[in-house]
Amino acid sequence: MLAGACFSYLVVFGQWDSAMITLSSIIIAVPIGIAGGVMLGVVGHRSARFRAVLIPVLDLMQTVPVFAYLVPVLLLFGFSPVSAMIATIIYSMPPMVRVTLLALEQVSAEVVEAGSMAGCTRRQLMSKVLLPSAKHSLMVGVNQVVMLSLNMVIIASMIGAGGLGFDVLTALRRLKIGEGIEAGVAITLLAIALDRISQAYANRSPPLHSTVPQSLWAQHPHKILFVSIVGITWLAGIYFPVMNNYPESWQITTGSFWGDLVRYINVNYFDQLENFKNFLLLNIMIPFKRFLLALPWVAVVALVGLGGWQLGGRRLGLLTAALASFIAVVGLWTKAMVTLYLCGMSVLIASIIGIPIGILASRNDRVHRFVGVVIDTLQTLPSFVYLMPVVMLFRVGDFAAMLAVIAYAVTPVIRYTDHGIRQIAPDLLEAALQAGCTRGQLLRKVQIPLALPHIMLGVNQTIMMALSMLVITALVGTRELGQEVYIALTKADTGRGIIAGVCVAFIAIIADRMIGAWSSRRKREYGFD
Repeated sequence: MLAGACFSYLVVFGQWDSAMITLSSIIIAVPIGIAGGVMLGVVGHRSARFRAVLIPVLDLMQTVPVFAYLVPVLLLFGFSPVSAMIATIIYSMPPMVRVTLLALEQVSAEVVEAGSMAGCTRRQLMSKVLLPSAKHSLMVGVNQVVMLSLNMVIIASMIGAGGLGFDVLTALRRLKIGEGIEAGVAITLLAIALDRISQAYANRSPPLHSTVPQSLWAQHPHKILFVSIVGITWLAGIYFPVMNNYPESWQITTGSFWGDLVRYINVNYFDQLENFKNFLLLNIMIPFKRFLLALPWVAVVALVGLGGWQLGGRRLGLLTAALASFIAVVGLWTKAMVTLYLCGMSVLIASIIGIPIGILASRNDRVHRFVGVVIDTLQTLPSFVYLMPVVMLFRVGDFAAMLAVIAYAVTPVIRYTDHGIRQIAPDLLEAALQAGCTRGQLLRKVQIPLALPHIMLGVNQTIMMALSMLVITALVGTRELGQEVYIALTKADTGRGIIAGVCVAFIAIIADRMIGAWSSRRKREYGFD
């Protein structure tokens, strides 16, 4: 029913043709990404040396901005749907590799030993024992490949892909908010339908084998029903045109509603919005930006290295200092500081908004369910969709970019805060209540301190998403590393794009490693490890 409702939206809102173009590219890209990811994961599982090289490469691939993938692909393969598909495969493959490595490691030793005792060769052990045993875990990777492939469709449209992604990009360029939202929602619903279908496939019960002879229908009812429905509808489409092409007069659009809503807000609340924007820019954002730009690069590198040393030892300190030094050496320090300013402001405001919402969701099941639906929707909306309303309300610039980043990146800190508080052991809460804690004291002195490692992991994910979104906000006038990547894409300057993308990746790696080290220390202090 859910999948049918999702595809019905595509028909009713006139998104069917574009959705089929997008779906056709997904059907080709996803199997290739899955097969490539499984193969690399299998080789990494067998070879420790290969895995030692593979893991850092995956870290870099997952932190380099997605635009950076487009520059070398565009140079090598030109402007075409094939180039877009190749970029999509490269972008979506790393989670499948990681999941394969983890799934194969989690197969119990007893299963492996039983396969060896049965006389399996090394290849048979992998194909007939390890991979089938890890099937349910591998489906998580399949789901991630599907989601990331759909997340890529708008960006891939910049180098030749058509479909829904091209529709969203065109709407953004023309500032047609209604058309952009409808196409963006179509991508979201397509993602939801494919996600639920893949989950149902992974969780289905295995068929029961019977020694009693059964009819073909009894053996394969779903397959026969599927083929029958496809055949009947195909024949109906030949003889009844209305079954083949949905009449345009029956289609629905919300474009005029969204356009009227934006015009109403601009006419009636322009002064209030402008005053709010100017207050934040003049009193908070610009002073913070000037402060970061005034810092000597040597001092920042030294502080980053010292912080890494204190949190994770000498190795982490040297790593973080080396990564920060690379940004200065390649001449992108000023751009990196502007990136840090926008990312820092966005993450700070997202945390101020998201942590209280997560706390409230953890204390009330109704709020938890409602917030879950909202953040699921936000996480499946294409990132470009967030740009249209903020640009139409606040025009281009740092403030509009910051609002788009906040809306896109706030979801992890909400989810991790909620989960962190809910996973606290009930006996700890009971002990605190017996000690006389009020509800407020229980939150401040027990729940938040114990959930702080999870909350910081949510902040870490918010940083990762903010950095990935900043590259996209270069389209609305920001002047940071994301702009460097975008300029490199427009000029097909491979070296410039790769260096700028690597600098963004290094900022993400520094934040990830330092927050991860701090979180691990806190867990050890509380005895969680």
